[in-house]
Amino acid sequence: MFHAAVVTVSDRSFQGERPDGGGPLVSAMLEGAGYCVVRTAIVPDEQPQIEAVLREIADAGQVQLLVTTGGTGFAPRDVTPEATLAVCQRMTPGIPEAMRQASMQVTNRAMLSRAQAGIRGGTLIVNLPGSPKAIRENLEAVLPALAHGLEMLSGQPANCAKLDS
Repeated sequence: MFHAAVVTVSDRSFQGERPDGGGPLVSAMLEGAGYCVVRTAIVPDEQPQIEAVLREIADAGQVQLLVTTGGTGFAPRDVTPEATLAVCQRMTPGIPEAMRQASMQVTNRAMLSRAQAGIRGGTLIVNLPGSPKAIRENLEAVLPALAHGLEMLSGQPANCAKLDS
């Protein structure tokens, strides 16, 4: 399928105080769906750093899908949605709407998610929550449709070849 990158946004994981449980789960789910995860990163909950890594990855032109995990809640340091809004050129509101709708079937707390999704150049950026349970619920809701969107965005059918690093 397509090349993907996964960015975990977490102060504690960035500082090595807690293992990253979200990023590896997102990677495994994407790979299970046929995506080639070619880049992962962990950044702190700092908007300038989140924006910088999103720009760097999207602008390199090597991935069609960039998924973030973490930083989508109400805590003062949850700024992933703001970083995503700042770097995207076009927003794709249907993706987070679908995630919230699916998650609402499990918990009414889903309405508290501030996740965003948008396009920068040829890369679709999608925010996921940080908890493994919520990651699974949200990504399962949209994963089947993403490949079609990426085919439209790239103008090409899905193709997986590992990139040279």
